[in-house]
Amino acid sequence: MANSSTNKLSLPALTSLVVGSMIGAGIFSLPATFGRATGGFGALIAWCIAGGGMLMLAFVFQTLAQRKPNLDSGVFIYAKEGFGDYLGFASALGFWAGTCIGNVSYFVLIKSTLGAFFPIFGDGNTIPAVLVASVILWGFHILILRGVKEAAAINTIATFAKIIPIFIFVIVLIFAFKGDVFALNFWGTPDVVKSVDLSHLNDYGYVGHAAAVMAPVVEPESLFSQVRSTMLVTVFVFLGIEGASVYSRYAKERSHVGIATVLGFIGVLCLLVLITMLSYGVLLRPDLAALRQPSMAGVLEAIVGRWGAIFISIGLIISVLGAYLSWSLLAAEVLFSAAKSKSMPRVFATENSNAVPSAAVWLTNIFIQVFLILTLFTDYAFQLALELTSSLTLIPYLLVGAYGLKLAWTGETYETNARGHRKDLIFALIATFYSALMIYAGGLKYLLLSAIIYGPGTILYLIAKREQHQKAFNTYERILFIVLIVAAVIALYSIFTGIITI
Repeated sequence: MANSSTNKLSLPALTSLVVGSMIGAGIFSLPATFGRATGGFGALIAWCIAGGGMLMLAFVFQTLAQRKPNLDSGVFIYAKEGFGDYLGFASALGFWAGTCIGNVSYFVLIKSTLGAFFPIFGDGNTIPAVLVASVILWGFHILILRGVKEAAAINTIATFAKIIPIFIFVIVLIFAFKGDVFALNFWGTPDVVKSVDLSHLNDYGYVGHAAAVMAPVVEPESLFSQVRSTMLVTVFVFLGIEGASVYSRYAKERSHVGIATVLGFIGVLCLLVLITMLSYGVLLRPDLAALRQPSMAGVLEAIVGRWGAIFISIGLIISVLGAYLSWSLLAAEVLFSAAKSKSMPRVFATENSNAVPSAAVWLTNIFIQVFLILTLFTDYAFQLALELTSSLTLIPYLLVGAYGLKLAWTGETYETNARGHRKDLIFALIATFYSALMIYAGGLKYLLLSAIIYGPGTILYLIAKREQHQKAFNTYERILFIVLIVAAVIALYSIFTGIITI
């Protein structure tokens, strides 16, 4: 893409890219998702872990933007610079694929939301739902091809538009908050909840939830298990934190990249914590767990009536469409930048007359279309897309943290400017550990499913290397490639035999 002044993004525009990328489907699913997994205490621990880990990652992005200003292609370029061509390619492929599948989850949730009003859409994975989603997909395809600046401007507007219903939701919950309900939910023990007097719940003007309380859908678990079960969800709602870094070469000021990343992160974290914790003070945990997604709609409906569900549903659609636009831009930009850095076939570096990487946009939307069709054959399309997106994206995040750790450990770039050396080392160490911990928490299933993309997807890397007349792998990279292919075969066998269910 052209680097003309007309394409330069200001600090507010960069910040809105971060916020717009992070606030999407996940934030609207938090009450039920956390209600099924844990109580208030476990939620606080989960957000401390996730918030602390992702904040450290945000600081790593900020440090790398300052110390490696020449690396202006975002997530994958750090892996390539620090650990070689193949891991750089894998980082680009994983981030791109995760972004695409995240967009699939957006479409599924939109149709699931509409399914509450129009049963033809079901849970978002019916034939009519996929057809309508496909129309929206290719409508955005045309918009993006008209120019990244225009699309980014629309995203800025959408970011502010979708924050309004979220703020109203928080304000209503503050006034509806009841300390005794929150206290019962705090330890997350269903057996305590079963014996509570339900009569005061009618103060919120809702009916039909008592049965859910008398027959809880949540089971007692250890605190560790409760917290672990929230981990991939917390990762999903933070995806997009790298938005400003990916677009760093468009920033009017290089320093704006790190500032936008941290500002966007802190703002979104506050909203996530408020939505989760305030919901525990409105409905009992089994009620939260029984809510249909988007569960924010169910919480507001319990307080103010049916119009609350409609209001949140409209906000969700605006939010998700805005986030979809942000993620589509990110996905195309990663393919384009990887091609410019010779980690992908050169065709993805081609631009149209509007300075948009058209080949990258086409491949992105074709990939999304294929996965939209595959949702017809899955039982839990939204959950699968959410967790697979998190798993795919965590590996690039791990490599970013590891590269920051490598710089601080070896002292590279600190020879002439040692300021913040120890702090950077600690932050990068925590970010790397956190990313590895989240991959472990996600489990073997999603690592195997990720291998189905990483292994066969390596053909793009081989094409790029052939174009450059270069040797594809060194010894260690060849071993890694073989491991990925074996894992992909195991994953496919497990799907076909029913060992892994999707």
